[in-house]
Amino acid sequence: MGTKLLSLACIRGTGAGDGYSGGLLGRPHYPSMPKYPKGVVVEVEEATEGRVLLSVSGMSCSACAGSVEKAVKRLPGIKEAVVDVLNNRAQVLFYPNFVNEETIREAIEDVGFEATIITEETNEKSTQICRILIKGMTCTTCSSTVESALRSIHGVHRAQVALATEEAEVLYDPIIVSHNQFIKTIEDTGFEPILISTGEDMSNISLQIDGPWNDFSINMIQESLQALPGVVKVDMDTNLRKCSVSYKADLTGPRSFIKVIESTGSGSSGPFKAKIFPKGGGRDSHRHEEINQYKRSFMWSLVFTVPVFLTSMVFMYIPGPKHLLDTKIVNMMTVGHLVRWILSTPVQFFIGRRFYTGSYKSLRHGSANMDVLIALGTNAAYFYSVYSVLRAAASPHFEATDFFETSAMLISFILLGKYLEVMAKGKTSEAIAKLMDLTPDTATLLSFDSQGNVVNEEEIDSRLIQRNDVIKILPGAKVASDGFVTWGQSHVNESMITGEARPVGKRKGDPVIGGTVNENGVLHIKATRVGSESALSQIVQLVESAQMAKAPVQKLADRISKFFVPLVIFFSFSTWLAWFLAGKFDGYPKSWIPSSMDSFQLALQFGISVMVIACPCALGLATPTAVMVGTGIGASQGVLIKGGQALESAHKVDCIVFDKTGTLTIGKPQVVNTRLLKNMVLKEFYELIAAAEVNSEHPLAKAIVEYAKKFRGDEENPVWAEAQNFESITGHGVRAIVQNKEIIVGNKSLILKKNINISIDAEEILTEIEELAQTGILVCIDGQLTGVLAISDPLKPGAREVISILGSMKVKSIVVTGDNWGTANSIAKEVGIDDVIAEAKPEDKAEKVKELQALGHVVAMVGDGINDSPALVAADVGMAIGAGTDIAIEAADIVLMKSNLEDVITAIDLSRKTFTRIRLNYIWALGYNLLGIPIAAGVLFPFTGFRLPPWIAGAAMAASSVSVVCCSLLLKYYKRPRMLETLEMQGITTV
Repeated sequence: MGTKLLSLACIRGTGAGDGYSGGLLGRPHYPSMPKYPKGVVVEVEEATEGRVLLSVSGMSCSACAGSVEKAVKRLPGIKEAVVDVLNNRAQVLFYPNFVNEETIREAIEDVGFEATIITEETNEKSTQICRILIKGMTCTTCSSTVESALRSIHGVHRAQVALATEEAEVLYDPIIVSHNQFIKTIEDTGFEPILISTGEDMSNISLQIDGPWNDFSINMIQESLQALPGVVKVDMDTNLRKCSVSYKADLTGPRSFIKVIESTGSGSSGPFKAKIFPKGGGRDSHRHEEINQYKRSFMWSLVFTVPVFLTSMVFMYIPGPKHLLDTKIVNMMTVGHLVRWILSTPVQFFIGRRFYTGSYKSLRHGSANMDVLIALGTNAAYFYSVYSVLRAAASPHFEATDFFETSAMLISFILLGKYLEVMAKGKTSEAIAKLMDLTPDTATLLSFDSQGNVVNEEEIDSRLIQRNDVIKILPGAKVASDGFVTWGQSHVNESMITGEARPVGKRKGDPVIGGTVNENGVLHIKATRVGSESALSQIVQLVESAQMAKAPVQKLADRISKFFVPLVIFFSFSTWLAWFLAGKFDGYPKSWIPSSMDSFQLALQFGISVMVIACPCALGLATPTAVMVGTGIGASQGVLIKGGQALESAHKVDCIVFDKTGTLTIGKPQVVNTRLLKNMVLKEFYELIAAAEVNSEHPLAKAIVEYAKKFRGDEENPVWAEAQNFESITGHGVRAIVQNKEIIVGNKSLILKKNINISIDAEEILTEIEELAQTGILVCIDGQLTGVLAISDPLKPGAREVISILGSMKVKSIVVTGDNWGTANSIAKEVGIDDVIAEAKPEDKAEKVKELQALGHVVAMVGDGINDSPALVAADVGMAIGAGTDIAIEAADIVLMKSNLEDVITAIDLSRKTFTRIRLNYIWALGYNLLGIPIAAGVLFPFTGFRLPPWIAGAAMAASSVSVVCCSLLLKYYKRPRMLETLEMQGITTV
């Protein structure tokens, strides 16, 4: 996923920077020049787009990035250009009819930087991620075995296997190894792998094909599909009549596949019909199938086990049936013995064969899992019973005591436990299912004639939408795909994605997000990102990856699991031997032995009970199930937590470093006051400084230019005077020659550096501005201080209350900003923060984080822009705020999709609640085994006469796993802290 995250991070809209400071500020953004040369009329919707990724060396700050972006956007035919100064890359969307990649590269070199075109295939495929569903894992021993096997493959960079989701995620080099080798390796370890996805730029779809299936037609369809451009792989499943296609969404799509399939079969082979395969053949269907398998196995086991239970424990106390069951057949073998033997055999060897299979595969690879314990325990009970019955049949004096009910009931209870466990585990990922359900089932596809008039409307499955399709969205309907508006006006409710409560106005050219709700007005949407590329899919992928990642606390369970089963077997054998020897050498009174058995049988029952009561599953599920539920709940609340590591670190946070602009403040600075120190017409004053600032990418510069536009009336894109010898002084301001006048716009330190005198009046004005928590910008014309601008960036609603709540949670708050000390102190005072670091460059922010860590603090950094990235990486927990739909921010551990500061509290509180649940799970799992094993071994028997029968021990083992999963599921009822529910933020109450 790394490459895609990089490209998404490259095109995100970063928040405003902090003052005139920092070496790496928010990315520049200049409006593109006209898309086509004058006089050329082309419909944008019909144009073919190209994309090029370039490596740009020589950029040292965002002023450089601004120069590159501006140079590219001056070219005709450029749709969008984004420069990532941190990674020295530029991504450009363009129209090949008017400009090519080489021209773009030369334009960058013309402004003084070295540019190289990155070959997409090489870059994209340097690493890939493969996701595989693994069936048959029962405990952490299984997942550890598979994980070790995958990691040992040459070319694998990282492999993670999650027991709770039953999935493996492998990061690998496709040049060295292929995903087929992963499938084979998993099969060799004894489990059944099912490929979910491979690669990063492929979409997958499964189609159901009805028609005359035979070898000829199968080959013909497969070859026809593989011949299509963009099709990577085609798999045919003859049993399910299913065709699975992996493809590149920018080159082809599912409707093309259906058309090819139906046209391929129109000849002598007969007609074919294709449609989307029900449930897509994905992991949900496999989970459903697994639930049904355990349910069927349990129901069949009941058919045989209930009669065994009745004949051994109920009918023996009813005279009529007892007489029949005690009737002897051969010597001392009775009807009851034979009936129980016959009924328990199918349960032991057919219904319970999964435990034999699992044991064999586990032992073959030198490990022992839960299946080994179950197989040993049930076999000991079954085969001793067989021996006892056969000895009774051969002897006229030996009275047999069988344990057939023990083996049959053990298997039945364990199957019931696994059935309940699988059902509960399925509920842990309900949050992901709800996210995926945001997309509508159907969409209205529009067809146009050559004049652009709608000629046809067709309702299709939303999964059949392809890139560049135009979709009609009616009022009240959900948007079917990511794209942009080509016709119509409306308001769209985007709260389910961005958290923005108020509907957002949409008109032609505005972007829309799939899954959001169109409130009023009809819209025509052109699809740009479909399938796995959509914002919703990206969120789901991020949450799924987070659920795969193991929390450090899980290492405890992994270490225990390596020795757990062998130790249990040792304890079980020791228990049997101790009780057997004690009985043989009269170590306890004969009265302790129940009348229906001897000392050997009593010892055997204790040994079997120890073996089957121990539960490695509960330990293995303690952490991942809680992490799954916690990350899923976080996603539903707009808090995307990237895995167990971030979750574990967040619950320990005791110090938060806040960026100012765009984090504590709204991030949209505005000029609120102008004070002239020389006689000058205000319009002429702003004409000069706007001409200089229009060349800067800084948020404050944009605010000045935006303010200057009002002196131009209704002119939307005014042309400013040409600025010569433009110079951006990083962290200070700009300098340029405009209309033969030297213009300097910047902070106080820049003016002093230029040896320009700052009058007492100007000093007083600056002090007054900073006391109002505003930023003061000085303007010099021809070496004379001419004016002072006051720029304000209002606090976010509820900022002060949030800081207060964090204080009550024993979390210290600090402001680190690139703005001046006066403004920083005023903002900090307003929100209630005592510790302030101002005029800090990005590297200074990271250093401050490291200083706090050296003092023993667990530090979270909350920021919104590129200039915060070094600090986000340095912090124990990086929180990116205000990300909107751009959820792929590499530097952050937690992405706060909404712009609400209170989500910082939600993230910390949710992590604390999740880890409380994990601790409870471990207390339950470890405590259960530590208490259960001694009781099963008969510690209480000498004092109380209490003995735990093996079948009850088996039921308890099954119940422990279910209990741990249900304990994790209680997180689904998580509510934000009550203090947030009633928090009044400047007249707005959160709900």
